Amino acid sequence: MSEQTQKLSRKQASDAVVADGWRYLLGTLRASVVVGSLAQAAEVAAAAVTACGAEADRHLRVDIRPERVVLMLQSLDQAAVTTRDVDLAHRISATVAEAALRTDPEITTTTHSVRTHSVQLLELAIDAIDIPSIRPFWKAVMGYADEAGATGPDDALVDPLGQGPAIWFQQMDAPRPQRNRIHFDLCVPHDEAQHRLDSAVAAGGRLVSAAEAPAFWVLADHEGNEICVTTWEGRDDAPQ
Repeated sequence: MSEQTQKLSRKQASDAVVADGWRYLLGTLRASVVVGSLAQAAEVAAAAVTACGAEADRHLRVDIRPERVVLMLQSLDQAAVTTRDVDLAHRISATVAEAALRTDPEITTTTHSVRTHSVQLLELAIDAIDIPSIRPFWKAVMGYADEAGATGPDDALVDPLGQGPAIWFQQMDAPRPQRNRIHFDLCVPHDEAQHRLDSAVAAGGRLVSAAEAPAFWVLADHEGNEICVTTWEGRDDAPQ
């Protein structure tokens, strides 16, 4: 594998782009650009595509809204962040800066439109005793596909159109009928996790466990329904 397409560890990927406002989330680099109109958002998206050149189709995905543009970079054939993605992130940030805008990780709140986070990524986790027996059902009913590079019957499923959350399966040893068996995993930027935890607790939730922090914290609502807030930190730092 050439140096230009070398897979990076989570820390390497985060450290390489954090100063430019990009954040590493679940095998992707993501950034948010605040804009003033849908027309301006389209201009930012076009500039990002131009900055990536011929590599845009294999690395760049863009979500355009009237108030912001969310940019995602990943080497799609490897489902991972590589040195090429880092290079493209720097190019895009420089191009955005030329338009007096920036890839912005800051949290802002306005009276008309509340922006309580920069970027995030949602996953759906399903507890199962026999994962290979239920995985085909979820793949079929959701219209999902295997993630790039997936090789086993226990691997995660992804929306090929990028519209829905990824689904992964958590191995159970025995039935737990009194515990919810489907929960959300919310991956947030590592430097926004504490704010999210504090806000959730202040809104009536409780911290169930911080034993695996900062990889993840388990939170629950008043009735015990759980969600995990996750970051890239505290995990194996081998290449993804």
